[in-house]
Amino acid sequence: MSGRDRLGADPLSWLLEPDADNPGVRYFALRDLSGCPADAAELRQARASVMSTGPVPAILDAQYPQGYWVKPGSGYSPKYRSTVWQIIFLAELGADPADGRVRAGCDYLLAHSMAANGAFSCYAKPTPSGSFTCLNGNLLHALLRLGYGDDPRVQAALDWLARAITGGIDYLESGTCGPDFACRANDGLPCGWGAVKGMRALLAVPPGQRSTSITAAMERGAAFLLSRDPAAADYPYSQRVSSTWFKLGFPLTYWSDVLELVAVLVDLGFGGDPRLVGAVQWVMERRDEQGRWKLENGINGKMWADVERKNRPSKWVTLRALRMLKGLE
Repeated sequence: MSGRDRLGADPLSWLLEPDADNPGVRYFALRDLSGCPADAAELRQARASVMSTGPVPAILDAQYPQGYWVKPGSGYSPKYRSTVWQIIFLAELGADPADGRVRAGCDYLLAHSMAANGAFSCYAKPTPSGSFTCLNGNLLHALLRLGYGDDPRVQAALDWLARAITGGIDYLESGTCGPDFACRANDGLPCGWGAVKGMRALLAVPPGQRSTSITAAMERGAAFLLSRDPAAADYPYSQRVSSTWFKLGFPLTYWSDVLELVAVLVDLGFGGDPRLVGAVQWVMERRDEQGRWKLENGINGKMWADVERKNRPSKWVTLRALRMLKGLE
């Protein structure tokens, strides 16, 4: 059964509508779902709209000339208006990697947010003890999408991430407490959110450029994520299973949800694995009669520009779901 057949209704035309508030949806729907050629004028025009309307220009208008947001430094705080988060959001929203302001932000991040271990750190003074898997996964995924895959600093951080997952680093020198996504912020337990973010980053590396350590880390990540029922997402947690897993959102920050978890496993090659059946069914049951999904979790009021309203049909969440379904095909 194809993704379209699963839906019963096809929301693609809704995603392809011109939308000044969320122009990135049309850009990604053309690129990822409709088969639009990479050199098509329509696709170029859609990306130009991303840079002229909606949240991306609002983010860039708040940037200082030196390339940072809010204040100089490593850029993790305040959430979610500082430098770290803008780089993540710009990539998620479809910003043009060739834009000078986008490049200035990436360059500033790389110059001010990396610790001596080669990884990104969340602390004001970047130190290895602030190098968490979720942070590095998010930033590496963003930088790879924004055209920085060949930067030696990005390569070093990718190597750190892969070795952190497989146990090839001294855990005392990082924010992780051991291999397989164990994390000090989760009382030393393996973190499901960190695993999803780490896999997204490694998947963004072109297959022909993946090192032996990256391949090994991806295998460890798949094994960990499939060690529990993805529909239950009951990965080790210091208290109870976080309800955030079960609220579909955009943009996602350091947290994840079942849809992102399933999408990562599909991209890892497990779309036909029977262990995903329940989780895919869970996602499909969240759609409405038009085949659309609601925004159940977001950070409106905390960003430079709101994206969508909660508890309303969401183009961004629907885009995420259709990408996952296309992967299943």
